[in-house]
Amino acid sequence: MFVVTGGAGFIGSAFVAKLNEEDCDEILIVDDLGESSKWQNLVGKAYMDYIHKDAFLPALAQGKFKGTITGIIHMGACSSTTETDADFLFQNNFHYTQQLAEHCLERNIRFIYASSAATYGDGSLGYSDGDDDQATFRPLNRYGYSKQLFDLWAIRNNVQDQIVGLKFFNVYGPNEYHKGSMQSVVHKAYHQAKNEGSVKLFRSYRPDYKDGEQKRDFIYVKDCVEVMWWLLNHSNTNGIFNLGTGKARSWNELASGVFAALGKEPKIEYIDMPENLRDQYQYFTEATMTKLKESGCPLPKYSLEDGIKDYVQEHLEKECPYY
Repeated sequence: MFVVTGGAGFIGSAFVAKLNEEDCDEILIVDDLGESSKWQNLVGKAYMDYIHKDAFLPALAQGKFKGTITGIIHMGACSSTTETDADFLFQNNFHYTQQLAEHCLERNIRFIYASSAATYGDGSLGYSDGDDDQATFRPLNRYGYSKQLFDLWAIRNNVQDQIVGLKFFNVYGPNEYHKGSMQSVVHKAYHQAKNEGSVKLFRSYRPDYKDGEQKRDFIYVKDCVEVMWWLLNHSNTNGIFNLGTGKARSWNELASGVFAALGKEPKIEYIDMPENLRDQYQYFTEATMTKLKESGCPLPKYSLEDGIKDYVQEHLEKECPYY
């Protein structure tokens, strides 16, 4: 049985879809559904059971799943970069992950967890996923720091070569619909282009970047789950890896890709960035992909344009947009 924490969330539910594609339905979903609409990500998925995240750790400690778990894919976390409750982030993103990792390490259970490119801060120190570099980075927000804490814990305790950590860059794609303000700009741009005829992007507040020319490493969620599936099945490959495309693209290119997928001419407006974001805004991110490539794992295949086209035409334009 595979456990997918955050299994009703964005990347988690996409990975459940991938498991189903591989004829696997012995899956335990761990999440916190509450009143969120993310339950819809589970409709049509095949899995054994669902358990609330607060009940899962006690159940593990009591031996409820003894001998039945083959792997834990830990995608569950608070992913809001604007979350201000540091105590909540430390408990939810760091200590919870630590307890799961310890459980898996003691029992030789495959453990794959979500780190984040937010650990790299403003990017001025680069984007190396080498173990020796992780302590040098300075995250810009509490979320990024909560993710960095576990990366550093794994390295400090010399267990990073027994587990897999994935530093996700800017992921977009189907099943992100419940994320509100944390939805990808691709999703937001689609609705703006379709309903308003123009896409709004933040102005630049640095002279070395023109408006809309800020760059990120955008990766399609379908590429993410292919990498995760490969790593799940190659237990001798371990470590902390970047997961992006290795090629930074501008917001202007992203917006143009959305218009192209809709068969429309681009129209972009630039708006002021909220003041609370200006000091923690990343102007450039680009994953260093050498380490993942050298592991033998197939690298992401979707270009930004191809990923957007698939997302728009095969999901957002369909009656049922889910993956």
